Amino acid sequence: MNQLSASAVIASGRGQLATVRQRSLVTAKKRVLLVAVGFVFLTLTALVRIAQLGLFEQAPDRGSLADALLPPRGEITDRNGVALARAFPSYSLWFNPKALGAAGSPLVKTPEEVAHALVQIFPDADYKDLVARLKSGRGSYLRKRVLPEEANRVFALGEPALEFPRENQRYYPQGSLAANVLGYVDEEGKGHVGMEQVLEPRLLDPARRGEPVELSIDARAQGALEDELARGMAETEAKGAAGIVLDVDSGEVIAMASLPSFNPNRSDRAFNDLVFNRVSNQVYELGSAFKPITIASAIDAGVVTDLSVRYPATPLHIAGRTIHDSHAFGASLNVPEALIHSSNIVTAQVADKLGGPALRRTMIALGMNRRPTIELPARGFPIFPRGENKAGDWSRITTMTVSYGHGIAVTPLHLACAYAALVNGGIWRPATLFKLDPSRIPEGVRVFKASTSARLRQLLRMIVVDGTGRKADAPGFRVGGKTGSAEKSAAGGYRKTSLVATFAAAFPMDKPRYVVIAMLDEPHGTAATSGQRTAGWNAAPIVGRVVPRIGPLLGVVPDASRDVDISDLSPLIGNGDGE
Repeated sequence: MNQLSASAVIASGRGQLATVRQRSLVTAKKRVLLVAVGFVFLTLTALVRIAQLGLFEQAPDRGSLADALLPPRGEITDRNGVALARAFPSYSLWFNPKALGAAGSPLVKTPEEVAHALVQIFPDADYKDLVARLKSGRGSYLRKRVLPEEANRVFALGEPALEFPRENQRYYPQGSLAANVLGYVDEEGKGHVGMEQVLEPRLLDPARRGEPVELSIDARAQGALEDELARGMAETEAKGAAGIVLDVDSGEVIAMASLPSFNPNRSDRAFNDLVFNRVSNQVYELGSAFKPITIASAIDAGVVTDLSVRYPATPLHIAGRTIHDSHAFGASLNVPEALIHSSNIVTAQVADKLGGPALRRTMIALGMNRRPTIELPARGFPIFPRGENKAGDWSRITTMTVSYGHGIAVTPLHLACAYAALVNGGIWRPATLFKLDPSRIPEGVRVFKASTSARLRQLLRMIVVDGTGRKADAPGFRVGGKTGSAEKSAAGGYRKTSLVATFAAAFPMDKPRYVVIAMLDEPHGTAATSGQRTAGWNAAPIVGRVVPRIGPLLGVVPDASRDVDISDLSPLIGNGDGE
């Protein structure tokens, strides 16, 4: 190759290199330009979006952050701030049949194997129900409120179709305590039955759900009442029990129990037959617990002025019916003796002298003809006797039977409010489940004179000291009250084998603070009650155990040096046992 040719080749190579360099430079410029255009485009897009938000979108709510920090449902507490119901973040166990796609089984193992493994983790689970759900091909909850350690064990099974969504659940820290008062919240977040239903708008209101709702319930008294009712129910093999503690001056419900009860934390909700509240929704003929009301009405009307006056105690034959007592108490009894021994015969004669219209007015003034006044959604309608004429007056026999608690059926809550009026100076007030400020206590309606109420405090105390309520006496607490044992009504009469046993009481009787009602539905005579079925043997002891447990908690300290002065009545009574 000559020199000229070599120079030409070199010149050509240099030209190609220059061309490549130029092309690379152009490509780089294009890329920079594209990046710049892209950046400008993104910047313009962001600016347009910001302008759009500023010009057309509504500004964020100032309270949105605060709202996010609020519980999804407001808390319910007792009167002392003890949590009864609150929102609780938890895991659930969800079966997702589409976890592995549409084709094939969503489970690695068979439904039977998976169900068996889940029962090992959750011993109370229903194996057959789990198998059915896993085979159904439909998504469903297998478990609510799964603990983290339980979720870990399920995860270890290696089943992608078993998922753990995190959700807000309603949690009841005290378990079944006051369940019939609280009710429950279903899987859709809706309240049912009790105060959960009543307070639904309030508990979900963003403006108020951060503030707990205080009920009148005292969790300590509630626990004691439920415990003693359960013991009495077990000892007498009763089918049910009910009880209430009521503030006599305000109408606040300090405790309300209906047994058997339920645990609202249970996810299966298998308690539809247990949500019924016997205190506010079930009506009963409460028997002799009505006698003090009749006597108070007669004293108030001036029909009974001399408590030493004696009445025949032999069976009464009226309108083809015979009124008799559970025992023979002699030829005659005065009013204190009639209450102490629980005489139907003498009470009926007092009511006969009082007259149907007057007794009926008293019962109406005490709310016995209408549903009980309380916030609960389910409230029983009384069976109130119809009048015999246009004025609504009762017949003579109706007046007599109502006087000792037959022919009229009310709830235990009706009775509690009536007894509050008997002992608090004569004022009837509606019951409430809300804690009341002293300035907001309702005036109430005067039903009895203050002097009549004072006399009834003496008489009720005498029943516990010397009569059928002796087993309710709690030393130092000055308990007063009345037994009531009524046969359950049936077609054509009464079932002598089925009783409702009630003890209605108040304490301390020298200055009453609380009414306590204990009721047993169909108790049996057992060794614990010496074979007896009546209230003096089964319901009265419940009150006798409840009062010492709740008294000190509620500010009533036992004091054996104080009592109701019954010295003017003591000479009028003899000894004996009624119901």
